[in-house]
Amino acid sequence: MIEQIAKRKTFGIVSHPDAGKTTLTEKLLLFGGAIQTAGAVKSNKIKKTATSDFMEIEKQRGISVATSVLAFEFNAKLINILDTPGHKDFAEDTYRTLTAVDSVILVIDCVKGVEEQTRKLMHVCRMRKTPVIVFINKLDRDGKDPFDLLDEIEEELNIDVRPLSWPINGGSDFKGVYLLYNHSLNLFNSNKTKKTSEEEQLKIKNIQDPLLDEIVGAEDAEKLREDVDLVEGVYEKFDKQLYIDGKLAPVFFGSALNNFGVDELLNTFVNIAPSPKSRNTNVRLVDPEEKKFSGFIFKIHANLDPKHRDRIAFLRVCSGKFERNKFYQHVRLNKKVRFNNPYNFLAQSKNVIDEAFPGDVVGLYDTGNFKIGDTLTEGEELFFKGMPSFSPEIFKEVINLDPMKSKQLKKGVEQLTDEGVAQLFTQQPGNRKFIGVVGELQFDVIKYRLEHEYGAKSRLDPLNYFKACWMTGDTSKIEDFCKYRHKDIVFDKDGNKVFLAQTAYILQMAKSNNPEITYHENSEFKLDNE
Repeated sequence: MIEQIAKRKTFGIVSHPDAGKTTLTEKLLLFGGAIQTAGAVKSNKIKKTATSDFMEIEKQRGISVATSVLAFEFNAKLINILDTPGHKDFAEDTYRTLTAVDSVILVIDCVKGVEEQTRKLMHVCRMRKTPVIVFINKLDRDGKDPFDLLDEIEEELNIDVRPLSWPINGGSDFKGVYLLYNHSLNLFNSNKTKKTSEEEQLKIKNIQDPLLDEIVGAEDAEKLREDVDLVEGVYEKFDKQLYIDGKLAPVFFGSALNNFGVDELLNTFVNIAPSPKSRNTNVRLVDPEEKKFSGFIFKIHANLDPKHRDRIAFLRVCSGKFERNKFYQHVRLNKKVRFNNPYNFLAQSKNVIDEAFPGDVVGLYDTGNFKIGDTLTEGEELFFKGMPSFSPEIFKEVINLDPMKSKQLKKGVEQLTDEGVAQLFTQQPGNRKFIGVVGELQFDVIKYRLEHEYGAKSRLDPLNYFKACWMTGDTSKIEDFCKYRHKDIVFDKDGNKVFLAQTAYILQMAKSNNPEITYHENSEFKLDNE
């Protein structure tokens, strides 16, 4: 068991949109030998789209809207990559995914530097003390000065950095990187389809080696020596423990599109990234080396294969050994469940597995038993903590445009909202369906998927609401309030009454006039009650 746990490295790749995150994921798979040629992430004209972008809408738009799980072996380690959406409208999916990883690779565009979504994602990592490696991407474009970038990362993301590679120029004059940890030189050549081999690394004795002047030119060699002197003088030596504690981020420079700098990143990651760690529950700390199995659901995805109406729940194994066909306790439902065909993934390709260990992500066929945050154990009653829940900010009503497809629409809306990127509310009388989301783009995805995966055409009409509020407190007072505001009362999927406040002022007045009622702006309070 200890040997299996030590083999596993489970991490997420995060970034602001367009920083090159999905491209880097592809190239890590390429270097890891999991795929033979990299897909063209942005091009709609080429059929080889990115391996991790498997939903049709992702291929069309060239953005990731769902988290992909990808596993491969490299240097005797089992690597689990969770590629996350960069777009802010899908941030919830990314935040939840960050609960299932042990470390993170943060991709930063050297042209744009630290951006809004980078700050938010890093804030989540800092809260959890997640170890972070930074990959500064797109060095073949004219970008910011490397020292300015490092200062920006330290100041804005509140983490110390230590460069492990250093660029020689940038943009059209980009010549390669000097690897500070083994004194070798990696020369840049634009190579988008094949991986560059380690043989292209040129070993030099040290930064003073005259061979450096011959290879890159005297002027660039002198500038590199000055930069490296400054790096060694300003930044402390790399300390693995500080990285594991989430206090120090090693930094690599490269160009994912051109397969450059990825090899160094992957090799270093395999050597320093943490194996699965202990995880907190509402009862105690769960250690991965415990004999009894435990794990939690961090993501649900309907129609992973559009030809089959399958629903997959993604389980992160936290302790013990997960075994095929063994009965486990579904803690929330208090019932026994077992799985005939648990899977691991390389995007769309699935392989049935007989067992899984801490750090592994397992796909479980789900008939509607699971919700995000659910825990499976061998009998112990506990819930894993830290699964974020979000209050919707934009609301729309689902209008059926084809009465013959009412069943398909109902099923589609229920399954897609189960995935956690949107919340479903029902208003009675009339059985009206309202969907609440955090970002407008989620509606585009829901509408597209309803039509293309369920054959249900719909219209989404805007609703003038400000916040959804769940209510606890004096039952009779809640009943009275619901009668008085019956036009603004809806039910969530669990049958809980929810108050949809039209404005901040109306919500404030409701709070002032009803001190016996507590208004919760998300449904997370229910877990505490359970």
